[in-house]
Amino acid sequence: MAARNPLSEEELSCPVCCEIFRDPVLLSCSHSVCKTCLQKFWETKGSRECPVCKRRSSREHPPCSLVLKNVCEALLESRSQRSSAGSEVLCILHNEKLKLFCLDDQQPVCVVCHLSKTHKNHNCCPVDEVVTEFKDKLKSALEPLQKNLKVLKEAKQDYDQTAAHIKTQAQHTERQIKEEFEKLHQFSKR
Repeated sequence: MAARNPLSEEELSCPVCCEIFRDPVLLSCSHSVCKTCLQKFWETKGSRECPVCKRRSSREHPPCSLVLKNVCEALLESRSQRSSAGSEVLCILHNEKLKLFCLDDQQPVCVVCHLSKTHKNHNCCPVDEVVTEFKDKLKSALEPLQKNLKVLKEAKQDYDQTAAHIKTQAQHTERQIKEEFEKLHQFSKR
């Protein structure tokens, strides 16, 4: 008996968002969809029907597909472990190096993602270019913040000194008032 190949990524992808299933639910027509994708689809459509076959769903809250959920979570976990084991970060969907940066979605993508319908017509450039650009932007944005922090620290130090001085003066004044009150009290007893 021939061994069956493991499930393909397509079989483990939601037909609505085209990503690996997250919290899949099982419809009465036997199709599976991510729970959030289904809710959004139903809200947009205004009726409870399957996004794949358009058959009306008998349940308002379809049950979670636990087996599918577990398989997808195991796949994502294994990819995550493999990518963390290596020095480079890998695409969670395609297990490829994230060499490109999608400027439209502001996220790193692999070559396969760039060619897929999710990012097909998006502006992408090499990650190295974007990293350099972002570092420069962060550096220029950080400089005025560091200056402000220095000014604020100096102001806080001044306020702390003023507060300490006021506290000392208040204690001194309180002592003087008590002494004068004691003198008046002694004077009134005579």
